[in-house]
Amino acid sequence: MIERSLFKPNANREFWCSRTPINGKSPFFILLAEKLLFIKEMTKMRNGRRTLALVLTVLLLAALLGACGAVVETSPDISQQPEGSAEPVMGGDLTVGIAQDLDKTLDPHKMVYAGTREVLFNVYEGLVKPDTDGNLVPAVAKDFGISDDGTVFTFTLRENVKFHNGDTVTADDVVYSLKRAAGTNSDKPLVEGFEAIKSIEKTDDSTVVVTLSEPNVEFLAQFAVAIIPDGSNPEDGIIGTGPFKYVSRTPQENVVLEKFDDYWGTPAYVDGVTFKIIEEGEALIMSLKSGALDLVAHLSSAQTNQLGDDYTIVEGTMNLVQALYLNNKAEPFDNMKVRQALCYALDRKYVMDLTADGRGAAVGSSMYPAFTKYFRKDLVDYYSYDIEKAKQLLAEAGYEDGFEFDVTVPSNYQPHVDTATVLSEQLSKIGVTMNVKLVDWNTWVNDTYLGRNFEGTVIGVDASLMTARSMLERFTSDNASNFINFSNEEYDEVFSKAVTCIDSDKQVELYGRLQEILAEQAANVYIQDLCDMVAMGNGVRGYEFYPLYVMDMSKVYFTK
Repeated sequence: MIERSLFKPNANREFWCSRTPINGKSPFFILLAEKLLFIKEMTKMRNGRRTLALVLTVLLLAALLGACGAVVETSPDISQQPEGSAEPVMGGDLTVGIAQDLDKTLDPHKMVYAGTREVLFNVYEGLVKPDTDGNLVPAVAKDFGISDDGTVFTFTLRENVKFHNGDTVTADDVVYSLKRAAGTNSDKPLVEGFEAIKSIEKTDDSTVVVTLSEPNVEFLAQFAVAIIPDGSNPEDGIIGTGPFKYVSRTPQENVVLEKFDDYWGTPAYVDGVTFKIIEEGEALIMSLKSGALDLVAHLSSAQTNQLGDDYTIVEGTMNLVQALYLNNKAEPFDNMKVRQALCYALDRKYVMDLTADGRGAAVGSSMYPAFTKYFRKDLVDYYSYDIEKAKQLLAEAGYEDGFEFDVTVPSNYQPHVDTATVLSEQLSKIGVTMNVKLVDWNTWVNDTYLGRNFEGTVIGVDASLMTARSMLERFTSDNASNFINFSNEEYDEVFSKAVTCIDSDKQVELYGRLQEILAEQAANVYIQDLCDMVAMGNGVRGYEFYPLYVMDMSKVYFTK
């Protein structure tokens, strides 16, 4: 086996282009030849899919031709910055490119899109919030306590926390916010999971006690929900306590934030942030190159490889589970053997090598590696790559001649488009024709996710909270977010036991069983936690990754 690694890390964890000969030939030209052969195979596809194939091929070739440009860092620490980088400076207006618009409402208790959460992370805060290591740390609350039986949570509020309107946060604001999220004055909770709350009480001006109807030691993560002023409606005004305050929004164009000078915590470096919505991937890169953008996240390695030496690229993972998600109620995916056949037809390493230079983290169920104690690494290889086994299962299911289906992919997420294209080629080896249908983001959300009107889709599913529960609850039979229509009696029973379990080791075991069921049933064709490439120009530094799908702009700064 010849190792074909185009990139090698040096002592400073920067990546440089390897030109070491392999069998007398440059690895650059070996890989180029392989990609050209790939073009030849791709052009054999039907006309409806040829454009996608050529787009992916162009990106891959661009990656090869530009591979020796940008510096890639594995740490955002100043000590790991390229030689010659300067100290942070205060001030400046940061412009960030994002690939999707936000929810129609910026109500923090009603948001649906992960992209909305990552932006509003800078505006709203809860009683607690996650840090970069995944710990839940005090925010609006200065400390908290949990009863031994996991049913009572007591919060002591931090003094002199200010809302963006200048008012000081009180216990009444906290009670109002939690009751609003719990749907106390409406038909149902606004925030999923808050139906478990039995009571919310202010015991004095600085203390709030929340009692659950059943034990749930994981519920602490729910208290990251936004605290807003007593009696307020976010539809009438976006008021939080975060390091940035909301200024304006132009749908499909931008969202503007401004530094909050009275922030209780460490102040932001920059004076303001403008999130510009640019759905077309190539336009994002061109805007970064032109200097119109200072920072772009969630890029593919092919995109970042187009950049030169003036850009800093920080590498992490997206903290999500990318998969070919299958509608378990739609034929033929209502047949488990068909779903298992597709799992055996997946060459995960090939997909990751071709679309992201081997970066990313393989997954085998609906949990990503940042959930360290819950992540079942052994499930990654539950289905080995086995074309003959895949064909056998299809025959047993009555599809010995294969079948054809459509997979809808949001066009504004290039990594998912690239993955779908390669998957389409892999499935063709077992006689399955997978037609990749690109749709805009709003269409995907309304038709595929909310409407469940689809056969398959390639997307990444994240955790709205830093809990194993938030990754696995969506697959319970009657869950509103169960967009794949998965239904399994054992899964529902085990989940009920897991969420009420107060023994940590036992809960880990139960959550592990849930992951096993998803793998055994082949609920989806699991692929990876995508590599997340963040590109920064114009002397920008300081971006840090969280184990959640968020973007913390308070730590980003310009250099002299």
